[in-house]
Amino acid sequence: MEEFHRIRRLPPYVFEQVNRAKAAARNAGADIVDLGMGNPDLAAPTHVIEKLKETVGRPRTDRYSASKGIPGLRRAQAAYYARRFGVKLNPDTQIVTTLGSKEGFANVAQAITAPGDVILVPNPSYPIHAFGFLMAGGVIRSVPSDPTPAFFEALERACMHSIPKPLALVVCYPANPTAAVADIEFYRDIVAFAKRHNLIVLSDLAYAEVYFDNNPPPSILQVPGAMDVSVEFTSMSKTYSMPGWRFGFAVGNERIIAALARVKSYLDYGAFTPIQVAAAAALNGPDDCICEMRETYKRRRDVLVESFGRAGWSIPAPRASMFAWAPLPEAFRTLDTVEFSTLLIEKAEIAVSPGIGFGEHGEGFVRIALVENEQRIRQAARNLRRFLETGPEKLHNIVPLARRR
Repeated sequence: MEEFHRIRRLPPYVFEQVNRAKAAARNAGADIVDLGMGNPDLAAPTHVIEKLKETVGRPRTDRYSASKGIPGLRRAQAAYYARRFGVKLNPDTQIVTTLGSKEGFANVAQAITAPGDVILVPNPSYPIHAFGFLMAGGVIRSVPSDPTPAFFEALERACMHSIPKPLALVVCYPANPTAAVADIEFYRDIVAFAKRHNLIVLSDLAYAEVYFDNNPPPSILQVPGAMDVSVEFTSMSKTYSMPGWRFGFAVGNERIIAALARVKSYLDYGAFTPIQVAAAAALNGPDDCICEMRETYKRRRDVLVESFGRAGWSIPAPRASMFAWAPLPEAFRTLDTVEFSTLLIEKAEIAVSPGIGFGEHGEGFVRIALVENEQRIRQAARNLRRFLETGPEKLHNIVPLARRR
């Protein structure tokens, strides 16, 4: 049977081959150090879990909830933005809860996109940034991921040559997968550009609290006038180690927030109310759990960079996010990133994410997630050293294993 229209618009899932190799290796008894998926392994804060336990099982909280988010939670998010960024938000008109930032992006795409609308998306970037709009009927035009002058040169070309003119621009800093960080001056230029070209700006700030240089990443909404054109998405997943709870927020421009809330009102009843109550407890509670999370990832980053470097693979140290974005080791640059990632599983028992999965400009890199403890990262480095000691002269004996798949 012919594939459905929206399914035809989605490319093959490039992580599938790596996932198959990982499953096969584990079935054969291999101890895979999995640095692939950005799936936090830390425990959620104790006071958040206790609030969930306290709330669950009551007739009132076990009923359908509100897709827009319970009022107390929206007030807690407004208080967080005021405290962290100095940004004032109206909890009733400028905040809506989401089932994670991924669902938020997918549904805002449904809310604002007409068939054929052009969306400017960084490449490489987190897949939902592009595919949410593809599924909604939009057309993707790639722009660079890094916050450099080349970014604005690409925006100018896109606005000059795209027909129709672009509807929206996606930005993501700290970036997934590249870990690039933007400063407030970059956001000022983004807002000015968006106003000049009548663009909507959708900012993904999922890694706002995962930074390592005592320089907290800013919000685009800190720029005067940004609220006129921007909506920002945040997530509880990384900040509070609550990925499976599936909870986040969209905040900003009232018109876009209202459109998202209306779409969501047809699609879901919101997260389970006890989760919303617990999320409010997280936002209103002490931030020592956030500091501990940040220090944990910093230690892991330092161990990764140091131990992999001594093993023979130089890893640039990320300033933020829970990822390192690493060029392939020089001896393996004749391979594509799926081949290399598959080979790393087969020969070194290490899983990483191939860069091509984040867009064609991710080729030549892999994303390494800081989701294993320091001991396991050092174990991976020992495996890596043995793998790299195979040497370029033996590479021709290894490559066919990856390419036959």
